[in-house]
Amino acid sequence: MLVLLPPSEGKAASGRGAPLKPESLSLPGLTPARETVLGELVELCSGDEEKAREVLGLSEGLRGEVAKNAELRTAGARPAGEIYTGVLYDALDLASLDAAAKRRAARALLVFSGLWGAVRVTDRIPSYRCSMGVKLPALGALGAYWRAPMAEVLPAAAGDGLVLDLRSAAYTAAWKPQGEVAGRTATVRVLHAPTRKVVSHFNKATKGRIVRSLLASGSAPAGPAELVEALHDLGYEVEAQAPARAGKPWALDVLVAEIH
Repeated sequence: MLVLLPPSEGKAASGRGAPLKPESLSLPGLTPARETVLGELVELCSGDEEKAREVLGLSEGLRGEVAKNAELRTAGARPAGEIYTGVLYDALDLASLDAAAKRRAARALLVFSGLWGAVRVTDRIPSYRCSMGVKLPALGALGAYWRAPMAEVLPAAAGDGLVLDLRSAAYTAAWKPQGEVAGRTATVRVLHAPTRKVVSHFNKATKGRIVRSLLASGSAPAGPAELVEALHDLGYEVEAQAPARAGKPWALDVLVAEIH
């Protein structure tokens, strides 16, 4: 099982250990593209602060993120699973999983990133600010920039099992499963059952709980149909729609009665 996650906008502080080594990150086929984006981001943030803030879409209160980006090559690094925070990651709560579940998380979870393309939760990275929607001056929109390198690397990373796609729209732009991989991919919406509406905060928290439930239970569904069964067994109410034709993902709606 491969679980595709969005990152969080907010991030924990960088670690005090050794700085980033781009060549040490998982998915080494992405290393040249990572080096290019990293170089462009550091150069941007080492220059005109106002221009950098405008390009990155940062408010006045986030001005300090520009200086942080300028120091990315020397900042301390820590596991990505500790860097990413926010609603989904709070609900996932990787730190409190038992040892076996943490090993499953290390194998299964892949976090998409405007800066790194995608990383495992065990990859050591510094805290940064660069969403997939950013348009770097020399590279253009990062969602489009990442498509070619991702298309080269991600099909192999997906292996031959289930792909559970929990990314937000901005991050799906970087890679969309195609062909046979798409046929064993499941996308998930979380709906407030009484109103059948998606609620953003609620959506993220529930997705975090779903991933945690799968990791903690040791469930390893082989494909979307088995995922539906696994989620039912874990107490979730799920409605599934199989694709109308080959090469398209399954669509799963998880219905929850209370917003919390």
